[in-house]
Amino acid sequence: MKTIGEEELRHLPILKGELFDVPEVPFSEEVLRAQIETHILIYTPAVPTLTLVKMRDVFGTDPSKSEPCMYNQDWYLKEEFANAPPDGKWHLIRKAVREDARAKRPEDIQSTLSGEQFPSAITAAFAFFAWWHLSGGEKLWKNDFLWCSDTDHSGDRIYVGRYEDPDGINKNGFNVHRHLSLRPSHSAAPEVVS
Repeated sequence: MKTIGEEELRHLPILKGELFDVPEVPFSEEVLRAQIETHILIYTPAVPTLTLVKMRDVFGTDPSKSEPCMYNQDWYLKEEFANAPPDGKWHLIRKAVREDARAKRPEDIQSTLSGEQFPSAITAAFAFFAWWHLSGGEKLWKNDFLWCSDTDHSGDRIYVGRYEDPDGINKNGFNVHRHLSLRPSHSAAPEVVS
């Protein structure tokens, strides 16, 4: 299993000069052995300046200038989840999405999880950029989105990922989106057909 801990984090440009204490890994050897092929073990330091907004500033949004980068959108810049630092904990996160969870509502997936949970958006983003840097450019969730534990100010679920558009229409970049919930303000204003 690839582990991204204190030594590996010291090599990440976004953390240069930052100080943080890394606690003991909370997972048993048995749990780690069972996930060795499918997960990465990563520590997400609780550095106040390490947020999604900061990552956007550091990595930029234009893949023609540099990669990796964030996908060019700004709707989330004032959202609480995008301005919160990582939690300062170890995470055992999947390197690929679960095939049995494709095209399912997050509520339906959550109801089947046992001993697992959705990662926060900052955990997923930090894992993506750390893995890219430390693996020499390998992309986690290259064409897939993953549900996150965060919601925006309206209660809409956040999902992230899909660095490359498999159809080649959109530019490269780590995506941050929200899954809109139906509300009374959603309706229709049909036009008359001639």
